[in-house]
Amino acid sequence: MNFFEHQQLARRNTRLLVGLYLLAVLGVILAVDAVIAGAWIWLHAETLTAARGGPLELPAALRAVPRDLLAGGAAVTATVIGLVSLWHTHRLSGGGAVVADMAGARPVDPATHDPLEQRLLNVVEEMAIAAGVRVPQSYVMADEAGINAFAAGTQIAGAVVAVTRGALETLTRDELQGVIGHEFSHILNGDMRLNVRLLGTLQGIVFIGAIGRFIMRSVGESRGRKDGGAAGFFVLGLALFIVGAVGFGFARLIKAAVSRQREFLADAASVQFTRNPEGIAGALHQIGRHAGGARIGARHAEALSHMCFGAPVAVWFGGLFATHPPLESRIRRVHPGFRASDYLERRRALAADPQAAQEAEQRRRGAAQALLATAAVLAGNRGRRGDDRALAWGRSAGASTELVGRMTADRVDFAARLIAALPEDLHDRLHQAEGAAAALVALLLARPEAVRAAQQRGLDAAGLGALAQAANALEPSIAPLGPAFRLPLVDLALPALKRAPKAAQDALLRALEIVIHADRRVTLAEFVVLQLVRSQLSPAPPRAAAGARTLESARSEVLQVLELLCHAGRHDGADGEARSREAWRAALSAMGLPQAPMPAQSRPGAAFADALEALRALAPFAQAVLVKGLFAAVTADGTIRVAEAELLRVIGAVLDCPLPAGFEASDPLSHEA
Repeated sequence: MNFFEHQQLARRNTRLLVGLYLLAVLGVILAVDAVIAGAWIWLHAETLTAARGGPLELPAALRAVPRDLLAGGAAVTATVIGLVSLWHTHRLSGGGAVVADMAGARPVDPATHDPLEQRLLNVVEEMAIAAGVRVPQSYVMADEAGINAFAAGTQIAGAVVAVTRGALETLTRDELQGVIGHEFSHILNGDMRLNVRLLGTLQGIVFIGAIGRFIMRSVGESRGRKDGGAAGFFVLGLALFIVGAVGFGFARLIKAAVSRQREFLADAASVQFTRNPEGIAGALHQIGRHAGGARIGARHAEALSHMCFGAPVAVWFGGLFATHPPLESRIRRVHPGFRASDYLERRRALAADPQAAQEAEQRRRGAAQALLATAAVLAGNRGRRGDDRALAWGRSAGASTELVGRMTADRVDFAARLIAALPEDLHDRLHQAEGAAAALVALLLARPEAVRAAQQRGLDAAGLGALAQAANALEPSIAPLGPAFRLPLVDLALPALKRAPKAAQDALLRALEIVIHADRRVTLAEFVVLQLVRSQLSPAPPRAAAGARTLESARSEVLQVLELLCHAGRHDGADGEARSREAWRAALSAMGLPQAPMPAQSRPGAAFADALEALRALAPFAQAVLVKGLFAAVTADGTIRVAEAELLRVIGAVLDCPLPAGFEASDPLSHEA
């Protein structure tokens, strides 16, 4: 199943969630009406008995309950549940940070000196770059000793990953990587968005029970006072608590129905990402033998239970209401030959031999430096505007869409080497807001002296001289890096920039605009990078009809993006225009759109930004056809250029259709170019 099929499945699961939610609301309404009917019969028992002239029978008593009373109770209950669900859903639309705050987690400072937190950041960075997604903000539940983690967010680009302190202190790097790989599966496969919707929706169902608990607790705390109505309030609270138990049961069943099978799939994906079944199997085994297990003590642990790596709370009737399969079943699925005693012996041996880990790190650094040396040669030969190498491409446009959202162990290895190849000082600066801003400006500084001087004058005139000076200081470290490093540099910088004050973020965006416009021309790559940074620092509110548009309804926006892509600085020379038209025709054919004349080349601007934003609202399968067309355009001649691959990745990033770093090297024929 590919990325777009997973997204479509998540949408179908959302519709299933709506159906189950309505059934749960009906169940709670029936429970409320039962309480109302019981209370009415109890209050009118003498009258009903006198009217019948004999013992009161339940069927007759129920028929006597006023129907408008039951209808009113049903209406009030449905309204309360609906309003609470809507309010929580709206609150959670603020993104994964809101969920992390519910769990009592704190953001990890990208410049942290805690070695365990640094290790977490490194693993998350590697996974994100391998998958082609923006680096999620990392959070730590500092007061939680259990081993657990979750991913949260309403869109891929705004995801967060949170882990407990117990996980950081207990797990090895391989085990932690297995856990993070599991969470990235939820991010890429649409589970994360569904889980957040589930979190908000179910709050309405359990709200009545929460009110009942609050009333009973309040009465209990005030039992020393003389209050004749205390008993009545306690009975009311008990009744609401019983009704809430019905809602809680429905909520648990819904979470179990949606979550349990997805955990198996995420475990399997983690093995695919890391090529190391012992990593995630070892992490699951550690949960089983750890004193705290996967428990989370935060107040909202139950509400978050379906989102976590392990079950954070214990429940009765676990087989029916459990949000997670048993640990033993999960271990057998990912690693049928796992032997705990052998694994623990190897784990202890590695822990006692730090030299082996140091040698492995040296080997990784050596391979990374070779990658950097190759990038330096390419950058020196091809200039700063882009790498014009043409790599043979053996995939069809349709097969190329399979690369979207695809993360493999090779990609993770590539990402680790790419990060290790960065100069250590530059990598450290990317973890600081000021250094991250300077690095992004340096990334777009021009090589020609005349243009560089114009960029400097523009920054000075805008009062951004200090930022310009810092960018000039970092430029020698960035200059040798080829196109494969550009988007990862942006991704590595974003977590620190998101924590910066709004004024600093606005200053960075102004600086990028000044640098880009200094030579009076804007390349598509420059403009889309600016849009990517802007969309992350100043995200647009979620669209009401997101995921609903068809390709035909967005035809004008599709053609606008396609036209710029076909003209994007790749078709120079006498036959350049003919090759651009060939790419245009190939793309329209791949998307099943009628052939149309190719418009004259236009410059990227606000209209293009609006087109990209509109295309974010395409339905998953429509996005798949769009990506197929974009691949058809850039590979019409049987090759793909590194600069085009970079451009596709950035467009995919804006559209939330991630392409992995270095994906152009995934083609088996690429080495022949």
